[in-house]
Amino acid sequence: MKMIVGLGNPGRSYKNTRHNTGFMVIDALCEKCGVTLNKEKFDAKYAIATINGNQVIIVEPQTYMNNSGSAVYGLVNYYNVDVSDILVIYDDLDLPIGKLRIRPKGSSGGHNGIKDIIRYLNTDQFKRIRVGISNNKEIDTKDYVLGKIAKEDQEEFKKSIALARDAAIDFVDHDISYLMNNYN
Repeated sequence: MKMIVGLGNPGRSYKNTRHNTGFMVIDALCEKCGVTLNKEKFDAKYAIATINGNQVIIVEPQTYMNNSGSAVYGLVNYYNVDVSDILVIYDDLDLPIGKLRIRPKGSSGGHNGIKDIIRYLNTDQFKRIRVGISNNKEIDTKDYVLGKIAKEDQEEFKKSIALARDAAIDFVDHDISYLMNNYN
């Protein structure tokens, strides 16, 4: 069974902020697949969906971004998901809006949500989709990631959300090389 995790912060005040990019991709995935996150366990909202004939766990941790590891760890152990079958989707300051970067594994790159997942799983061997949110060095990083996408960037950002959603769907029955070749 595969698991697709989108990172973000729970609560109305964080909705549509740059840091909730992972949640936005999960929401788009759920909409496309006709599922709702109707289960709650281990501080996560999730659904078990059938995508391309395969059962998949779709997850939004409800622990706040920097503490995402405990929710992922709980579900991984409960459903006995192999680390190689996990895909985590999250925002990336170092990528321009509209760009995706898919990787088979790697360090946190300074992203605290990924850092926490690595700590809980005791490995960095899970797949990721980083969705570009750009950066503005004139704004404090915390304020920037908790801000909303600028009006002039919204169209490009929506395209990247749809692209990440499609890559997540392809993750279900394609290998990481296929995703990297088709979406990076």
